Amino acid sequence: MYDYLIVGAGLFGNVWAHEATKRGKKCLVVDRRNHIGGNTYCENVEGINVHYYGAHIFHTNDKDIWDYVNSFVEFNRYTNSPVANYYGELYNLPFNMNTFYQMWKVRTPEEAKAKIQEQIEAANIKEPKNLEEQAISLVGTDIYEKLIKSYTEKQWGRKCVDLPAFIIKRLPVRFTFDNNYFNDRYQGIPIGGYNKLNEALLEGIDVRLGVDYFKNRAELDASAKQIVYTGQLDEYFDFKLGYLEYRSLRFEHQTLDTPNHQGNAVVNYTDGETAYTRIIEHKHFEFGTQDKTVITHEYPQEWTPGQEPYYPVNDDKNDKLLREYRKLVDAETNVIFGGRLAEYRYYDMHQVIGSALAKVRKHFGE
Repeated sequence: MYDYLIVGAGLFGNVWAHEATKRGKKCLVVDRRNHIGGNTYCENVEGINVHYYGAHIFHTNDKDIWDYVNSFVEFNRYTNSPVANYYGELYNLPFNMNTFYQMWKVRTPEEAKAKIQEQIEAANIKEPKNLEEQAISLVGTDIYEKLIKSYTEKQWGRKCVDLPAFIIKRLPVRFTFDNNYFNDRYQGIPIGGYNKLNEALLEGIDVRLGVDYFKNRAELDASAKQIVYTGQLDEYFDFKLGYLEYRSLRFEHQTLDTPNHQGNAVVNYTDGETAYTRIIEHKHFEFGTQDKTVITHEYPQEWTPGQEPYYPVNDDKNDKLLREYRKLVDAETNVIFGGRLAEYRYYDMHQVIGSALAKVRKHFGE
C-alpha cells in the first residue's frame, strides 16, 4: 500500500513525490504518456535536447526556488532574447532601444519616447474597448502593427478587435539596449536538459508510465491512502459540468543537415501570412556545436476534447464553470489537486514548483 498515488509526472507531481518521499512516505507516480516530465520533457535527437512540447526557459526571482532546482541539476547561463521576423524585417524583443532603432532609426531614449508618445496621441484612445485599442494606447501603431497584431491573432485564433482589452494589462517597454526578455534575477536551462531535473526528483520512487488513470481508476485508487491529482480538473469529474476550454498547440520537429539554421533559439513570426507563430532552434538553449540542428515550427490551434490542453481560456464563461468545479473539489476529502491542469491556471515552471512546495508544507503541517 502506497501513502500517495500521484497522477501525472509533470513538475508538480514530481516535486510532491520527491518531498513526500523525503518525509518517509511511499509514493507511486503514474502518467498516461510514455515519459516523465510532462511538458518539460526533452527528446535527444542528434545529441540535442529537443524541447518536445515547446520552449521551456526557467526564470525566477525566488532564490529559494533557484537553489532548489540547482540542487538537482546545474543550470547554464542561457538568456531568453527572442527575435521577431516581420516579412523579413528583424527586430529584437522585448521592445527596447534596439527595437526602436530597427523600427525608426532613433538613437536616444528621448527620441524613442517621443515617437511612441506621438503615435499614442495621434490614435487618441481614451477608453480601450478591445485588445487592439489597448495595445495602441500603450505602445503606438507601428509596434502594434508589426510586432503584436498578427502574432496575437494567430495565438488566440481571434481578431484583436474581438479580444478583450484586459489580456494585455501592460506591455513592457525598455529604454535601454537590453534584449533580455525576462526581468528575473535568475535564468537558465538545465545542463543536459529538463529530463535530468525530473529524473533526479523521481530517484528511488516507483513510476508507471503509459498508464491511464481513468482506465485503471478503481485499482489505482485502492493502491494508495491518498491521491495527488495533477491532470485536467474537469476530466477528474468526468466532465459532468461541461468542458473547461483551452488553447492548444501543434509542433512540427525537423532535423536539418546544417549546424546553424537561424542563429537564435527563438524567432517569432509576427506577420499574418506565416501560419506558425515561431521557430525554435533547440541547440542554442545549451550553446550546442553539433553538426546538425533540430528546429520546431509551433502552430497555435483551437482545442477540442482529446487534444493536448496548453493555455486556459480565462474568460467569464470558463471562470464561472471553474467556480462550479471548485465546489466539487472542496467536497473531495482524500484528493489533493495541484498544477496547471488541475487548478486550471497558467503557471510558469518556477510557479508550479513553488505551488507544490507550499502545498507539501501545508499538507504536512510545517
